[in-house]
Amino acid sequence: MTGPGDSLTVLRSRSLRLAKRLHPDGRAEGYDRAKHLDGYTISVADLSGLLALLRRLLARPACCVVRGELVDAATAHGIRRLLHICKTTGDAPTFRDVPRCWLALDIEGVPLPPGLPASDLAACADTALASFPVAFTAAARIVQASASHGFKPDLRLRVWVWLDRPTWGHELKRWLRGTPADPSVFGAVQPIYTAAPVLTPPMTDPVPQRLLFLPGHPTVPVPSPGALAPSCPHVLPIKSARPDHANAYVRAALTRAAARLGSTAPGGRHVAIIAETCALARLVEAGLLTGAEVANAMHAAAKQAGKDDEAEVDACIQWGLANPRTTAPVPETRYGQ
Repeated sequence: MTGPGDSLTVLRSRSLRLAKRLHPDGRAEGYDRAKHLDGYTISVADLSGLLALLRRLLARPACCVVRGELVDAATAHGIRRLLHICKTTGDAPTFRDVPRCWLALDIEGVPLPPGLPASDLAACADTALASFPVAFTAAARIVQASASHGFKPDLRLRVWVWLDRPTWGHELKRWLRGTPADPSVFGAVQPIYTAAPVLTPPMTDPVPQRLLFLPGHPTVPVPSPGALAPSCPHVLPIKSARPDHANAYVRAALTRAAARLGSTAPGGRHVAIIAETCALARLVEAGLLTGAEVANAMHAAAKQAGKDDEAEVDACIQWGLANPRTTAPVPETRYGQ
């Protein structure tokens, strides 16, 4: 099980539970809303290293994992899960988005076939992966029963594999669109829960072995970056932003800004949205554009570039419109990417 090395960010709550608590009467207490967490970077060389780590985390209900990388591991104590500056408090980001070789698939909603026991994780995994690319069923994988697996009528699994290249979350969303995989766990700061459920006595676990390794090909081949890039990245639909009262220079400035944003590489789009909006905001000040026209153009260009989180894009745009005098590059350590 060889492959390029990687790391995981493990988060630990000092007092709250990051695992479901289940009761004999069928009640399920969800995950505690831990706001402040301690972060740790754990190196893993391959799927074997990942398996060893997951075995330890299985018995630690105060821990979970995220895809993102800590901005400053030395100060990651009592931090919030912030990928971007907090609009309410002004708190700086604590995570940055990075590509990962490891992949956690969160699968639920697939019916459990009649007669198949939930404890047969190998057969359950084959059923859950039936609609995925065939490379997933041929690859070595770690099958983990999530907290509700065995207690709900459908499959509730987390399948871990190792990819043949570091892959961005936005690439995973495009590649695995149409599968039962929950795309939210491809986000940089979305918790990936790793602990077994906390059972209230006298309950017993119908799935006594909640972690299983299945051998196979060492890695899952990922389509090329070009194949997972947004379609027609240089064709930018900005017809929704028509500054009818602006002259040709202003229209050209708007088009060029949208084109630059649309061609920005992954990892720099957050900064690019802010920088381009700051520049266009000076035209808004001069009365040559409206804020709505700028926002429409930036939203369209960001979507074309693959930035799908509209709330995040809007936060960047609103910051840029409010700070038209910002001309220097936006510091990565403050705003993330």
